Amino acid sequence: MAGDVRAAALVSAALEQDRKARSGWRGGARAWEDPEQQAKKRRSGPDGEPDGEPHRKPPKRKIVLLMAYSGKGYHGMQRNVGSSQFKTIEDDLVSALVQSGCIPENHGEDMRKMSFQRCARTDKGVSAAGQVVSLKVWLIDDILEKINSHLPPHIRILGLKRVTGGFNSKNKCDARTYFYMLPTFAFAHKDHDVQDESYRLSAETLQRVNGLLACYKGTHNFHNFTSQKGPQEASARRYILDMFCEEPFVREGMEFAVIKVKGQSFMTHQIRKMVGLLVAIVKGYAPESVLERSWGDAKVDVPKAPGLGLVLERVHFEKYNQRFGNDGLHEPLDWTREEAGVTAFKEQHIYPTIISTERHERSMAQWLSTLPVHDFNATAHMAVGAGTKVPSPPEDSD
Repeated sequence: MAGDVRAAALVSAALEQDRKARSGWRGGARAWEDPEQQAKKRRSGPDGEPDGEPHRKPPKRKIVLLMAYSGKGYHGMQRNVGSSQFKTIEDDLVSALVQSGCIPENHGEDMRKMSFQRCARTDKGVSAAGQVVSLKVWLIDDILEKINSHLPPHIRILGLKRVTGGFNSKNKCDARTYFYMLPTFAFAHKDHDVQDESYRLSAETLQRVNGLLACYKGTHNFHNFTSQKGPQEASARRYILDMFCEEPFVREGMEFAVIKVKGQSFMTHQIRKMVGLLVAIVKGYAPESVLERSWGDAKVDVPKAPGLGLVLERVHFEKYNQRFGNDGLHEPLDWTREEAGVTAFKEQHIYPTIISTERHERSMAQWLSTLPVHDFNATAHMAVGAGTKVPSPPEDSD
């Protein structure tokens, strides 16, 4: 009887061993893997990669880049994949990122793969001294030097900082500061020579300019200052924190002034139209009352100043800095250490380009000559229902 039990146990053990052999089990190892291969898997190198295997690229990290560029000759900031005849700033940036080894080539073809986002989509010819973009890259050695080595001199990466994994430069941006640089003869009365380079802005005229610019501050309906926005659309309401004109200065015998504006966000052409209407009022083409009317429901003819003088100066991340700037893991996005580089870039590339282009192409003078054709007293009274868009007059493409 006992012999039968032992025999049955031996048969059961043999069957179990056969089942394990057929299932690929060898004392914890997989049958299709060599024991030496198993040992290699258990021994990892210092970077976490198994010894004896090719090293893979490290994981990509979310960063922001501080960019400065002169926009002349470019069709804006945002890349238009498949439209090579319209060169953009991002075309050159993506090319430099690929060539420097920060991103694989297929990320350049589909920028969503690197979670790319820009703070502001600057228009054709518009420059920037403090644009910020967020993206995921391989943090290679000497990364800024390598990226800049593949960029033209009028596009520079001035700073880099690590940010949280879910950071989005557009959504996390609290406000944007632009400046508009223009020759002061733009403020001369309409009876004055349209391009008198000897003109100098008086203290009284500067005071009037700043009084008018102060009217823009606060929340207004700016549907007349952009294209394809109706007066009933909530997105046409924008908040301006500050707007003023600085003291004028002389460069190459011509006097210039800088208008600064800080707002939460801006629509396409909004700042250029804000400047355009200001100039029309100061020169005497439009009454001051047109400002109030422009924020009403009626359609008002608002001229658009040239794009040459518009520059994105700075973007602000106050809420992000309050939450993460002093958490011990991330740096605040204030770019204090990079200010000298920003100033140097403006002096070397942005100001000279605006001045030389204005002198040779006379973009402001030519635009000023078109102001008499605008009818600032007429308004298009229309029955506008909620959500209805008011058709805009034809505009030059940016």
